Amino acid sequence: MNIKDLKLNKYNKILTGKTIAEKLNVVVENHPGKVVFTTSFGYEDQVITDIIFKNNFDIKVVTLDTGRLFPETYKVYRSTLERYGKPITAYFPPSEKVEELLNKKGPFSFYESLENRKECCFIRKVIPLKRALAGNEIWITGLRASQSENRSDLQEFEWDEGNQIIKYNPLLEWGLEETIQYIKENNVPYNILHDRGFVSIGCTKPGKILPKQ
Repeated sequence: MNIKDLKLNKYNKILTGKTIAEKLNVVVENHPGKVVFTTSFGYEDQVITDIIFKNNFDIKVVTLDTGRLFPETYKVYRSTLERYGKPITAYFPPSEKVEELLNKKGPFSFYESLENRKECCFIRKVIPLKRALAGNEIWITGLRASQSENRSDLQEFEWDEGNQIIKYNPLLEWGLEETIQYIKENNVPYNILHDRGFVSIGCTKPGKILPKQ
């Protein structure tokens, strides 16, 4: 077993039963200045943002501005900045690649095929994500296991091979009702698109209205 696996097993074992704030504190102490959280301002991400900022954890909070976000997302971005008075750094896709894509395939190529959609996502999401994760050792996400079957086998702490980083999913075992309850009880800013039936919020095209989970 390598050092990476030992560390993952250690975290998944010794942090069992602790609160999210306690777990984040351990992570920050063991990886000073090397912890990053990516938010898209959905329910789950707002819960984690609230915990990070309230506890003044040394965690970089960043967001990926794809250039195709909903206006409502920018509104909750602004209200979150105003609420906590803490920085949330935006990472953008490389302008030359976006320009090349639009000039070659037009502004709505992602409607035309799955391949085009993947290309658009790679330019607008994957490239800036890699910049945001560079130099960090822990990547915090708002993934929940009940969001889809594909996420049911996730671990709270796991290795992300594609990005070569430890991924920590603090809300993994939370349900949607528990997440919403936290939002309401703590008066956390949230995206009003959730009130319109959106469970997953991303770009204006991929965002979907789904059955609540």
